[in-house]
Amino acid sequence: MNRPLLITDCDEVLLHMVAHFDDWLEEAHGIDFAFESGSFGDAMTVKATGEGVPTERVWPLLEQFFREEMHRQTIVPGAVEALGRIGEVADIVILTNLGDHAHPWRVEQLEKHGIRHEVVTNQGGKGVPARAIIQRYGAGSTAFVDDLPVHHASVAKHAPEVHRLHMVAEPRLAPAVPKAELAHVRIDHWPDAADWILERLI
Repeated sequence: MNRPLLITDCDEVLLHMVAHFDDWLEEAHGIDFAFESGSFGDAMTVKATGEGVPTERVWPLLEQFFREEMHRQTIVPGAVEALGRIGEVADIVILTNLGDHAHPWRVEQLEKHGIRHEVVTNQGGKGVPARAIIQRYGAGSTAFVDDLPVHHASVAKHAPEVHRLHMVAEPRLAPAVPKAELAHVRIDHWPDAADWILERLI
């Protein structure tokens, strides 16, 4: 019988990102980032003028951060230990929404934190690629972890049998993000999340 499977996101699940993105925006671009907005598009303002950063500038800034500043990202407490526990009984795939060109960056970054599992890059909803990963592994039972509600909705549509855990591991961001309606549970800390996942995979 094939092993169970965990498909997990990376940013704000395994690695902290927005806090370091915030620091870099201020240092390099003089931009404030408002965590409480809960939206990248509305979160940035120019410190000198108070004006909002145009949407068309937001995504290039994110791309620049991932291209040049990924070394800033720190591990979410308990993530490595949780993956160790889960990895004893299940296969693990990290499904991350970065362009394919960033795949080697993410693999190298995670390895530096002691995380060595398959990494799949993706653009858009995660339901279709999650379904493809499940079929490729032949997993009988699968759990999915992500910080964005839109991806839980996508997985619920394309792989409804998957156990879906909503996690926002950044303490400054978590209060601004309501529980994903199509996730089965919201747990923002890895020790409890690992218990929940293991109960459903074994």
